[in-house]
Amino acid sequence: MELNLETLVTIGWNSKRETAFKQLGLEDVCPARIVADHGQKYRIITERGEGWAEMSGRLLHELEEHSAYPAVGDWVAIRLLTSDSQDGVIHGVLPRSSQISRRAAGSIPVEQIVAANVDLLFIVVALNLDFNLRRLERYLIMAWNSGALPVILLSKADLCDDPQRYISEVEEVSPGVQVLAISAMEDWGAEELHHLLKPGVTVALTGSSGSGKSTIVNWMSGQEMQRTQDIRESDSRGRHTTTHREMFILPQGAVMIDTPGMRELQLWDDEGGLAEAFSDISELAQGCRFGDCRHERELGCAVRAALEEGLLDSKRMDNYRRTQRELKFQTAKERRRGKPNKAPSDKKDAPRGKGEQRRRFEVVEWE
Repeated sequence: MELNLETLVTIGWNSKRETAFKQLGLEDVCPARIVADHGQKYRIITERGEGWAEMSGRLLHELEEHSAYPAVGDWVAIRLLTSDSQDGVIHGVLPRSSQISRRAAGSIPVEQIVAANVDLLFIVVALNLDFNLRRLERYLIMAWNSGALPVILLSKADLCDDPQRYISEVEEVSPGVQVLAISAMEDWGAEELHHLLKPGVTVALTGSSGSGKSTIVNWMSGQEMQRTQDIRESDSRGRHTTTHREMFILPQGAVMIDTPGMRELQLWDDEGGLAEAFSDISELAQGCRFGDCRHERELGCAVRAALEEGLLDSKRMDNYRRTQRELKFQTAKERRRGKPNKAPSDKKDAPRGKGEQRRRFEVVEWE
């Protein structure tokens, strides 16, 4: 089926995805991107505009794990219902360049895909009573595991007296990550954000409930695309507004995925994200006398020495140990029940280091 793909190029379609689409070997299908997930129904965008689609029975049978189901940001192959229809049936899912995952609520470990094929992950942290460095560290682990490049947005900067102090604190726990203090109310940081929102780039927003993600969508789009609510006077926290994941096309040419706020972030897996988010500890550990040092009572422990000298914050170290135990426990639990299959992904080709991540984004940015 021949279609003009110019519309899709503006939202991230490229030659690599075109090759993957052809390799599916499906007939009479066209590419589409998932804009919103409404359970069994998906809102999609094709060259013809927005429409609706659902998975074919065969695809439902083939995708055994829920994490392999189409998610917001996914590229899919659909068969249109009629020659002039904008609706269709999903017959295939293209490999993902990145996937932002967390563990779904419940006693059984299940992977929940927050967004797929994301280039930049904006971690939104409000500069009010909800500010929490330890929570931010968890979001950074999720970001580095995903294959997307994290950017930290300190929102509602107009509500604090000294934004620079918060920037310094955040930079200490996020080495190498860009940190921006912004305010939609005062239009602070708009120029820096516009510079990141290049045509063809996919950006996802994540953060706690009420951190201001929907406000950022409206601010960058220049119109009321997402409903927002006022800050509660009792605790200076915004009220939770977004109820489902949804993708928006911005006038700058980028696409932005807004996600519901998280009351609690349960990490799904560790593919190097822990070491990346705590790179300062990882670097110190290279100086330990023993390669399997647990940084407790071992002789020649460089991490313990840094703690005693005040070069490493004890709270940061405690969070590192706690998160490390959590991920090990979850891995053991998955192995006992048989680890579920991963969603279709080409993450094995995704760069892991911070420098490599930046080079990857530079290619995306200027294509």
